[in-house]
Amino acid sequence: QVQLVESGGGLVQAGDSLRLSCAASGRAFSTYTMGWFRQAPGKEREFVTAISWIGSNTYYATSVKGRFIASRDNAKNTVYLQMNSLKPEDTAVYYCAAAGGLSPSRAADYAHWGQGTQVTVSS
Repeated sequence: QVQLVESGGGLVQAGDSLRLSCAASGRAFSTYTMGWFRQAPGKEREFVTAISWIGSNTYYATSVKGRFIASRDNAKNTVYLQMNSLKPEDTAVYYCAAAGGLSPSRAADYAHWGQGTQVTVSS
């Protein structure tokens, strides 16, 4: 069983940066693809980024490419999402997910989810 706990969300202004963290329990963390998704009010959950188990491959949604950076520290069982140049449209609850399958951007391929952390970007 894998448990995921996100942290680092908050209220920031447009142009600011935030770093989200996702701490995982479970010995198999280092073998999982890890993903970040987000869900804004009234919208479906959408893919943000994913990082392969060794960190050598990363995938980004077009909307965040060049602004967000995913990384992981397998020794600490933690994955990070550095968010730069934040925009009001980045406002959402951000979820960490583990154990992606064949498609890193497909939510249904992830077996474990955190509770989410709120990110609010004011204009």
